Amino acid sequence: MSFRLLIPLGLLCALPPLHHGAPGPDGTAPDPAHYSFSLTLIDALDTLLILGNVSEFQRVIEVLQDNVDFDIDVNASVFETNIRVVGGLLSAHLLSKKAGVEVEAGWPCSGPLLRMAEEAARKLLPAFQTPTGMPYGTVNLLHGVNPGETPVTCTAGIGTFIVEFATLSSLTGDPVFEDVARVALMRLWESRSDIGLVGNHIDVLTGKWVAQDAGIGAGVDSYFEYLVKGAILLQDEKLMAMFLEYNKAIRNYTRFDDWYLWVQMYKGTVSMPVFQSLEAYWPGLQSLIGDIDNAMRTFLNYYTVWKQFGGLPEFYNIPQGYTVEKREGYPLRPELIESAMYLYRATGDPTLLELGRDAVESIEKISKVECGFATIKDLRDHKLDNRMESFFLAETVKYLYLLFDPTNFIHNNGSTFDAVITPYGECILGAGGYIFNTEAHPIDPAALHCCRRLKEEQWEVEDLMREFYSLKRNRSKFQKKTVSSGPWEPPAGPPGTLFSPENHDQARERKPAKQRVPLLSCPSQPFTSKLALLGQVFLDSS
Repeated sequence: MSFRLLIPLGLLCALPPLHHGAPGPDGTAPDPAHYSFSLTLIDALDTLLILGNVSEFQRVIEVLQDNVDFDIDVNASVFETNIRVVGGLLSAHLLSKKAGVEVEAGWPCSGPLLRMAEEAARKLLPAFQTPTGMPYGTVNLLHGVNPGETPVTCTAGIGTFIVEFATLSSLTGDPVFEDVARVALMRLWESRSDIGLVGNHIDVLTGKWVAQDAGIGAGVDSYFEYLVKGAILLQDEKLMAMFLEYNKAIRNYTRFDDWYLWVQMYKGTVSMPVFQSLEAYWPGLQSLIGDIDNAMRTFLNYYTVWKQFGGLPEFYNIPQGYTVEKREGYPLRPELIESAMYLYRATGDPTLLELGRDAVESIEKISKVECGFATIKDLRDHKLDNRMESFFLAETVKYLYLLFDPTNFIHNNGSTFDAVITPYGECILGAGGYIFNTEAHPIDPAALHCCRRLKEEQWEVEDLMREFYSLKRNRSKFQKKTVSSGPWEPPAGPPGTLFSPENHDQARERKPAKQRVPLLSCPSQPFTSKLALLGQVFLDSS
């Protein structure tokens, strides 16, 4: 069977502009009004490129630029808007040049999709204005947080921002996004129990836990995921150390025979002996930290459930070996396929391709309908629901395709790359190592190094330009100048100008004392070398 038949390109060419509701991070279905801003188009955009449909990717970008408006009176899930809209726009922005889109000067540090992502993210910032720094779960895109909004938010809805918001801060130069994401992560970390576990829902005003069930599934899942992916993306040892501490507690209190149960966060006693389909991301996450053996054992447990029903029910009672009442459906979730893709890249084990084959055959046989692929309402009798979630196009299709396409550009091992000239120097993109957000939107980690030193380099330019104009005013003859290693004082200029004493003093105050160097990053030339390559006159003497 050819996997390419699973999603005919004609179907993707006719993606609906609106999406009428989708489960939140706790697995519940929110108000359909939350998603009346072209969610499906944005969520599926990078899938088009990964599947090779470049022309449709280009067309959808034009449609989005002409039609998407975030200044609307809509109550939106902060979590879903971030992972689907902000994440989808950032990914598409960074992939635009690869798709043959004519990008504007300054890309990837500027561009229409980046501006849209920033606008959407700014609409979410009022949710973070709480005493704890942990965000509300819902925000009105026009008016901010409603006065009567509940302060109870699930853990994942608080800890799933660092990937998108840190990327946005790095590309735009505005630190506010990464700052609020880090504060939210730290407040959760500080709220863990004495045995190292976090609960399911917390009051963002008081910091008190409302639901004290601890596990790796719905309501908590992507918090753990973003500690690992944030650590990799940002080369942040502290985030990884936080996850590893959680991992110890999870193994000690929730793991039984390579299954993960739900326990009371303060006592560690079992509260729910169930497997949730959302937990199937865990083996893939384990593979990212190199824990392959444990990942494969847990994956094989989950795969037995798939083979029993032809899909993963939302809840599966482990002792009874059967579905849980009113949780028998399978909305074509991606998590088990996601783990198969990660583990196959790590091991090459053909068992993982067998899961992919089974998934293709099940989805084609059970859920394919005239206008798409329908949610399976009940896996026991394969009854269908009249809906198709946007994550099916954003995640399930994408991970299946990547499982069977080892030469896809997403899997690049660094053997090829694109060198992009930005106003701030040369930038390397497309070398691989993509970090998928929790909605499977790939972020190129190299892009975070293209724009982040904008301010520091701007101050260097100002210093060099002051020196140049000082020489001009003194009518010095042009000569190669050795820049002193000591502090250089500029000449006094007219008040209020770039070279006036007060502006120079302010610039000196803004300069960081020491430039942070990422733990792992692409090699960067000294700024004076960049000027030399561009034929400028400000060179180091040697």
